[in-house]
Amino acid sequence: MTIDWAHAWPPFVAAFLASTVEFVEALTVVLAVGAVRGWRGALTGASAAMFLLLLIVAFLGPALTRIPLATVQLVVGGLLLLFGLRWLRKAILRAAGIIPLHDEQAAFARETESLRREGAVRKWDEVGIAAAFKITMLEGLEVVFIVIAVGAGGSGLLLPAGVGAVVALLLVVFLGVAVHRPLAAVPENTLKFTVGVLLSGFGTFWVGEGMGLAWPKEDWSILALVAGFLLVALLAVRVCRAARRVAVQH
Repeated sequence: MTIDWAHAWPPFVAAFLASTVEFVEALTVVLAVGAVRGWRGALTGASAAMFLLLLIVAFLGPALTRIPLATVQLVVGGLLLLFGLRWLRKAILRAAGIIPLHDEQAAFARETESLRREGAVRKWDEVGIAAAFKITMLEGLEVVFIVIAVGAGGSGLLLPAGVGAVVALLLVVFLGVAVHRPLAAVPENTLKFTVGVLLSGFGTFWVGEGMGLAWPKEDWSILALVAGFLLVALLAVRVCRAARRVAVQH
């Protein structure tokens, strides 16, 4: 299948950035499980979750082709818009200093302490396997949803979205193996801010497509939508910061 990368790069970038955020969060817990409970349980749980996620993708991918494209675009676009706005809202509040930034080192320390309280490690460590499986499934399902959502807008877009997610997975795994610690240096809020803007733009575009709206310049309208969401988000950060300063002064 020939891919027109002029139209395929937006789903690739969106899936890559969103997947990177999810995989970093999953890696933090898996590393904590490996450090405290042992790597056998951590890798077993994570591998089992990845296998199940592949089965889900194998089932959902062909199933989408049997649903009218307009219906897929409307439903998935609406969900994608809500998902993106949720990320964007949190990123705006964190950038404005209203809620604290997410700290992977602190999350690693909390998870490590929680795992230590679970008792002695056995050869078949149900606690470690369950913890690694749960976080990998939770974050992986969000990745699957994002890939399907950003790839559902047209023929041939699912592949670049999937490639973006795979590249993100390989990058995070490589960095995790190389540094062997939480990727605290990753600017997570910047990533979530960017992903929130991208997903909101995509979601708006697919909802319009599903409703039969003729976008000017077709897929290139996504750039205008993303720019619009970015401008509004940056203004929202400034407004929230100003409101916070006023509240602190009083």
